[in-house]
Amino acid sequence: MTAVRPAAIPSPHVSSIHLGFLTIHFYALCILAGMALAMWLTLRRWRRRGQDPDVLWDIVFWAVVSGIVGARAYHVLVTDPQGYFGPGADPLDVLRIWEGGIGIMGAVLFGAGAAWLVSRRHGLSLTVFADAVAPGLLLAQAVGRWGNWFNQELFGRPTTLPWGLEISPTSPTFPPGLPPDTLFHPTFLYESLWDLLGVALLLLADHRLRLRAGQLFTLYMVFYGAGRFLIEVFLRVDPALMVLGVRVHVWTSLAIVLGGAVLFILLGRRSLAGAPAPDDDPAAARP
Repeated sequence: MTAVRPAAIPSPHVSSIHLGFLTIHFYALCILAGMALAMWLTLRRWRRRGQDPDVLWDIVFWAVVSGIVGARAYHVLVTDPQGYFGPGADPLDVLRIWEGGIGIMGAVLFGAGAAWLVSRRHGLSLTVFADAVAPGLLLAQAVGRWGNWFNQELFGRPTTLPWGLEISPTSPTFPPGLPPDTLFHPTFLYESLWDLLGVALLLLADHRLRLRAGQLFTLYMVFYGAGRFLIEVFLRVDPALMVLGVRVHVWTSLAIVLGGAVLFILLGRRSLAGAPAPDDDPAAARP
């Protein structure tokens, strides 16, 4: 008698479509869809704060370009340097970003740097942009994570839970030595749901709490970092650089959480020392 296979989340059989000479990768579509939704939400929040939309487009353009470079650089140099520069690796794979492999932590770092420079050029404090974009960042991450599903990558440990994720045994990402019917934790789904919860909580906090300029973004740092920390510690099994026997993303996530918490306190103290509260600053008025 044939054993009954438990319910599972199937992985897509295709990760791209071909239109003549053009190949469209679903991974890229997920990233672009997330960016579009993030821009829509940020633009609404930006306008309600009385800011010029043209200025936002200028900031976003350079932040996105820098963020893409930073995201790829983080993955290549921090997450999996051996996969690109180790024995038998092809360094040109660094340019094949459509095959997957970006790090949101690098994207935020490089994007924040570009946003700071452009904001200064327009005479704006970076906190104005940071608070406006914070919920949108989580929304972009929630949608972009589905690109990992199409690429059958960045899944978690084996599981027998009903929502286990199927990975094709012929996929290069399938861990060697495991039975072909092994199911895995769908970490892409966990992180996507966590990020969507974060969007709701940040919007609620922005309406209900008397946050100082910049504090909403620090809450984003704490929330995202905490979720990523838990996933990295307990679930992720994909190759990553190890530091002191621990995945580098664990240390990075912990640094984001601690950095966000410290900045939250410092921004609050700075405001109490004399900087204007959001209600006193027209540029930071809440929707």
